[in-house]
Amino acid sequence: MDRRAAVVLLAVLAAGVFLAGLELMITAVALPAIIANLGSWTDLRHASWIINAYLLVYVATMPLAGRLADLWGARRLFLGALVLFTLGSLLAGSAGTLDGLIVGRIVQALGGGALVPVATAAASHLYEGHARPRALGIIGALTFLGMAAGPFLGAAILGAFRPEAALARFGILGGPLPGLVAPAWRWVFYVNVPIGIAALALGWAATAGWDTPRTRARLDLAGALLFTLATGALLLGVTLLGETGGTGEAFGVDPIVLSVGLIAIGIASAIAAVLHGLRRPDPFLDPRLFTNRVFSSAALISLLTGYGFATAIVGAAVFVDRVLYGGPDQQRVALGALAFATAVGALASGWLVRRVSLRAVTLVGLGASIAGLAWMGTWTADVDLGAVAAGGGLFGLGFGLTVTPRSTAAVEAVGRRRFGAASATVTVARMIGMAVGLAVLTAYGSTAISRFSADVYASPTAYKAIVPAALATRSLHDPLVVNALEAWAARKASETMVVLFLVAAGVTAAAVPAAIVLGERPRMLSAEAGASGPAEAGGGGDDTDGADGGDGAERDPVTLV
Repeated sequence: MDRRAAVVLLAVLAAGVFLAGLELMITAVALPAIIANLGSWTDLRHASWIINAYLLVYVATMPLAGRLADLWGARRLFLGALVLFTLGSLLAGSAGTLDGLIVGRIVQALGGGALVPVATAAASHLYEGHARPRALGIIGALTFLGMAAGPFLGAAILGAFRPEAALARFGILGGPLPGLVAPAWRWVFYVNVPIGIAALALGWAATAGWDTPRTRARLDLAGALLFTLATGALLLGVTLLGETGGTGEAFGVDPIVLSVGLIAIGIASAIAAVLHGLRRPDPFLDPRLFTNRVFSSAALISLLTGYGFATAIVGAAVFVDRVLYGGPDQQRVALGALAFATAVGALASGWLVRRVSLRAVTLVGLGASIAGLAWMGTWTADVDLGAVAAGGGLFGLGFGLTVTPRSTAAVEAVGRRRFGAASATVTVARMIGMAVGLAVLTAYGSTAISRFSADVYASPTAYKAIVPAALATRSLHDPLVVNALEAWAARKASETMVVLFLVAAGVTAAAVPAAIVLGERPRMLSAEAGASGPAEAGGGGDDTDGADGGDGAERDPVTLV
């Protein structure tokens, strides 16, 4: 493939991961409007599966897509993922019920979950030598730039787009069309359709005559099922921790027993998945990849920083809403600063690793992430919105700096024939970290909210112990009492959130030892490098790709330097 065609294909890959990143954030902005239109706030638990089902299928699809990229080649899989994502967007936008929307989101997730690992694998094959980290940096940056654009684009569509008024001007007041194009939240999904079609057409043309190498092996469906069961049960169990009534009550089971049971099922399924993988030559997720200490270190960094990322981006949104009582504009500033800084850091890391060691870039990124989370841990109910944006931005910049080093280290540690599996595993580790961080935040936050509510409504006069003594003689609904209770609730919410930020800082700090293992610089595998190694040979031993976990840059006779 000539240079111009390679640039076009990289742009198509970047457009795909941009859409995947965009969808992770834009739906959260539209969720209140969706609930109001297709149900009511009493359906909140049901409606939560608009996001939960997407995340679960997204995470489960990633390693499967990475493995299929190695088996079938990245070209047909990437184009197929774009078709699924575009079709799912169309189904979600045209849904007339919550269940119909959830089905559309599942189809979307099947495509979106494949886009990132397949694009990463394709970019790793497409570019060699010093160009590879830049390509991976662009892929990582566009993923997070999509996330940064999500809050802005979602708010713009919901705030400025009025399809009902446009139809009325053309005299279209009845029939099926108004139900398909209105209200405005439908265009949060429809916006993906023209972009997806354009990317599909360009990708089809740009990849004519090009594909990644394929390997001959059987697809491990049993391993895929075990992994999905383990992930789903663990995340659901952690999310339900501390819940009273709700899901457990619906199934006639004590909530604690339900949570512990789900976590136990998840752990048992994870152990079964590992044992199953060790018995197969080509498993769904190969546990033998983790015998390479560079690869396992990259995956661990991805997992731990993913936890911090979810805590930072969701926690910042909750802080603005529940502590500062800010609206969509304030949330857009906070989330946009964090996600945009992440994109800048990811893009910069692709340039930096050509000049600075993987270890140094990762350590600087981790340091900035820890500092940002520690700063967020000092926020109070009186904090300025600018400080919220700056703290989130510092974390995002640091998180972005870790993206390219860990991706480059992972794919080069296992060799070219397993780029798909390696990139998928590292991305899945990040998504699992994000999902666990979100589950912990949900469980801890929900428990705290229930406790605060009990303090206020424990008895008809319980609130009198909370408000200032001068207001104790006033009724619960007196405006001054309401204001005092809101101020108290903001302080309590602030205390809850800062604990979560500081815990996330500690979790991120645990990634520092793993960062030291990443090495001095990328080894820049050539087209012939990586033909063997632990991933292909079934684990263990040294190889010409530096499978011993060292740098391998000076010892590898086929590297491009």
